[in-house]
Amino acid sequence: MRITLELFGCFVILASLLTLVKSTYWWIRVLDFPRVQVAIMGVLVLGLYGWFFGFELLSQKIFAGLLVLAILNEAVHVYKFTPFVRVQALRSKIKAPKNSFGIMISNVRTSNTRYNRFLKVVRETDPDLLLINEPDHKWAEAISELDERYPYCIKEPLDNTYGMMFYSKFKLVHQEIRYLVEEGIPSFYMIIELPTGKKFDLFTVHPQPPHLHKDTDTREAELLTVAKMAKESPYASIVVGDLNDVAWSYTTNLFRKISGLLDPRIGRGFYNTYNAFVPFFRYSLDHIFYDPAFRLIRMKRLPFFGSDHYPIFVRLNYEPLEADDHDIPEPSEEEQEDAEELINNLEVDPTPTATQSSAQKSTEEKLS
Repeated sequence: MRITLELFGCFVILASLLTLVKSTYWWIRVLDFPRVQVAIMGVLVLGLYGWFFGFELLSQKIFAGLLVLAILNEAVHVYKFTPFVRVQALRSKIKAPKNSFGIMISNVRTSNTRYNRFLKVVRETDPDLLLINEPDHKWAEAISELDERYPYCIKEPLDNTYGMMFYSKFKLVHQEIRYLVEEGIPSFYMIIELPTGKKFDLFTVHPQPPHLHKDTDTREAELLTVAKMAKESPYASIVVGDLNDVAWSYTTNLFRKISGLLDPRIGRGFYNTYNAFVPFFRYSLDHIFYDPAFRLIRMKRLPFFGSDHYPIFVRLNYEPLEADDHDIPEPSEEEQEDAEELINNLEVDPTPTATQSSAQKSTEEKLS
């Protein structure tokens, strides 16, 4: 039992401390995900080892000290997403907001065929804006009834699990389908006009996750490129999508600081959306970040419908006059250099050429 606890303890120490390395190697960045689980394992090992064997020897004291450091390192990263810290994104105080809208983000999982259960969630939630990740052409056909509910849409269904579709009740005065970093990995850009005439822009993303033989250089480059675009935009920006990264990672924090956008999870909770099938291993992969010009009305995780992701819903109100009340994140000089390096390593074009699908062209005809 002693050897077993020491082996588990060494794993906890290694898994925690490796995340401090600024690298895009997949086997390092994948360790950003299970920080809560690693911390729990570390606490259990520390407690059991102390109960059965104690920490009298110098080697045992060193072992215990390293375990404590590993646990603290994990806790520091996830602490911001608990109710024990001040929220970053403030709530709206307006009782009858005129510029409010709801956004639903859902990774439907290409292999999932429970189309009707998904449509039921959409009907019950009734979002004004709906982002769907991973739809293939079967999904696009199965949920085509949404065309009647949403007069504006952008569609890029793909069979490689990186398809994307976006539906809107509000007018899209400009829209683009972009391939920022990788072929076959689309992202959308649009300018949305509210019924009151107020406009904001919205970016959707779904980069690849870290996995065997797939490092995260492209993920980081895409996210940080979008962060720069949002920062430089003349409109109040919103970024939504399955980032395939957790809210507490260095990359996501860097994205937040470079873009100047707010994370409504900070100070409220994890709102884990993946994996719906494995309760102990759930992470916050589906995100919304937004300009301080918006105020939060509510946020909730939606019911399971067959995908390995839970949908998430956020209702915001556009209140630009109250933007300065927020504590806006800003990058340090070192973080700015890190972001530039991650982008330049792939030579990403900051003004990518947009492409059009037939679905997009048909939507533009509605606008003309």
